[in-house]
Amino acid sequence: MALTQRLEFRQSQSLVMTPQLMQAIKLLQLSNLDLSAFVEEELERNPLLERASDGPESPVAGEPGPERPDFSDSDDSSYGDASADRTEMGHGPAGDGSEPVQEEWLNSDLGSRAEIEQTLDTGLDNVFTEEPAEAAARTAQDAAPTAYTEWGGGASNDDEYNLEAFVAAEVTLGGHLAEQLAVAIAAPAQRMIGQYLIDLVDEAGYLPADLGQAAERLGASSQDVEAVLAVLQKFDPPGICARNLSECLAIQLRELNRYDPAMQALVEHLDLLAKRDIAALRKLCGVDDDDIAEMIGEIRRLDPKPGLKFGASRMQTVVPDVYVRPGPDGGWHVELNSDTLPRVLVNQVYYTELSKTIRKDGDKSYFTDCLQNATWLVRALDQRARTILKVATEIVRQQDGFFTHGVAHLRPLNLKAVADAIQMHESTVSRVTANKYMATNRGSFELKYFFTASIASADGGEAHSAEAVRHHIKQLIDAEDPATILSDDTIVERLRASGIDIARRTVAKYREAMRIPSSVQRRRDKQSMLGNALSASAAPSDRSRDTAPA
Repeated sequence: MALTQRLEFRQSQSLVMTPQLMQAIKLLQLSNLDLSAFVEEELERNPLLERASDGPESPVAGEPGPERPDFSDSDDSSYGDASADRTEMGHGPAGDGSEPVQEEWLNSDLGSRAEIEQTLDTGLDNVFTEEPAEAAARTAQDAAPTAYTEWGGGASNDDEYNLEAFVAAEVTLGGHLAEQLAVAIAAPAQRMIGQYLIDLVDEAGYLPADLGQAAERLGASSQDVEAVLAVLQKFDPPGICARNLSECLAIQLRELNRYDPAMQALVEHLDLLAKRDIAALRKLCGVDDDDIAEMIGEIRRLDPKPGLKFGASRMQTVVPDVYVRPGPDGGWHVELNSDTLPRVLVNQVYYTELSKTIRKDGDKSYFTDCLQNATWLVRALDQRARTILKVATEIVRQQDGFFTHGVAHLRPLNLKAVADAIQMHESTVSRVTANKYMATNRGSFELKYFFTASIASADGGEAHSAEAVRHHIKQLIDAEDPATILSDDTIVERLRASGIDIARRTVAKYREAMRIPSSVQRRRDKQSMLGNALSASAAPSDRSRDTAPA
């Protein structure tokens, strides 16, 4: 077999992920908050990229700005000359009785004190009660402060004045506990343990169930940690620094002096209380029906999460990316939320000026890359907005029944159906619908909410959406009679009667996803609520019988 060398030309197609394409794909799946952060970074990095302003345009570089009067000492002579010219032209004191200029007052001889008093027909003490310097000093002393710095503030001018500097800082749970720790414990070692435990407290006010790791890290014994923990559990608010719900409620009951043996048994068996197993609780506590009802009422008045009094983590408000409004022709009008779209521009004027002065090749290539990146970013943002609008419009067209009639008319929809309709790839539609929200007349929904699985129809008709089936199940459970609670099998039969072919395990899965308890638990809950309502309505009649005259 002979080995030879030769040249060949081959033509092939391949997908190359350029940096610009990767940037466009990255921007497509970002939320509005992440996109704003990304654009801010690009504005700081790229000198040719600038934020588009909605206000009046700033003056272009090189053009003279509006003329402003310059009130300097050098202009006094010009004003004096102008006044002198006016006096010579007959507009001075001899012409119209106007006041003489400053030079005439300074150069004229006013005469002696007696001559002045004779001219004014009164004494000088009645006219000038104080010397000018003393009067000016007294006026400045009596005048109210005109700047924030005169009050002892830290701002140098009105632009730096910050009203938020006077707002009291929000008291946090950790700071509140640390203040109490500084008063309650004096020993440095115990205070260190207490501060470490305070740092472990979550926003609800709970500590981890196992504190053995804390003792190991601090090099302290378990007895020392337990002793400090006992002190922390006496802090305000009551129930703080508990390791579980039972301990939290027990601490609060001890503060109220209500932690007797019967209440202790109730707190230790909260699982039975959650199941509404009142008979078992009554037997464990050794009380009658009235006492167990009163004890449960006391438990409900306690705070299961005492740490939330000091505020939880801030919830970020969902800002919709798309608005859907009813149109005048009976359709729907889809528009982008312009507030979530960052507006940036490429400063071509600045690049043109730099191109004339730059001589180094490295600088030229740097600014050329900046211009290319800025141009691609503007195009990518525009393409992202157009793609979101196109996908949202197709979703509204596919789910017209939902916007008109509600969740029960939500149709099954997948990414492929939308991608084929707008002639895009499924991955592009998936990226567009990620972290994007739509504001409608029925609330704000994530775009992925409108993509639901399909459930076959029992009579062979049109398939049903999984979200519509979940809504139907919730309606059946909400309307059930407390005396006849619907089991999962009964729900399956009623759904099939409505034309929905669904299995029992699917009903159970949907019910658990909506956090709806089982039929046994619902029966206990509704019977308990019914019993409480009957006892509350019967209580006034009993008191009326007791207070009735014999």
